[in-house]
Amino acid sequence: MQADWEFEVGGDAPVIEFPWPAFVDLAAEPERVRELTEVEDLPALADALVALNSSRSAVRTSKCDVWVPALGEVDADELDASAESAVHAIGCYIDLLPRDHRQWATPEQVEFDCRRWCGVLDEVPLGSSGVNFVVRATAGQSDSLSLGITAYLAACGATPTEAKAVLGKELAAFAHVLCADSKLQ
Repeated sequence: MQADWEFEVGGDAPVIEFPWPAFVDLAAEPERVRELTEVEDLPALADALVALNSSRSAVRTSKCDVWVPALGEVDADELDASAESAVHAIGCYIDLLPRDHRQWATPEQVEFDCRRWCGVLDEVPLGSSGVNFVVRATAGQSDSLSLGITAYLAACGATPTEAKAVLGKELAAFAHVLCADSKLQ
């Protein structure tokens, strides 16, 4: 699996809104995951969201979405895929917030976590997939700068079904790494 990270903080960069009007607190009520329309066609996303909001995770989620990229929008090389296996693609994003506000109190702390997660995810033997962690400011929590991460996951395949299956495996590995990593905190 390809993994990378970057900062997009300040200026006109998007922010993670938390809480937002349709927020569902999956940490408090994991059974409500089935209410999210994003998981209807991607059950692996539901499993990942429940894991990421569990007590064994160092993060919690704020928002997510799933989309099918336009033809040609996916670069096969970026997903470690052959041209034949990059015909169809699917992507999702998950906004991540620290469970403990002190966890990402500085840019260096969130950078450290992104680098560590990328190092582990790069070793996952899953081609045709990639994750990009984008560090963003959060809005709505406090007057001071708070940081969160938007994780963009993408997968491709020779068919739409194959692309969705690869994304399902990617989501499972992603959630496993972030939950296992919390034990190191």
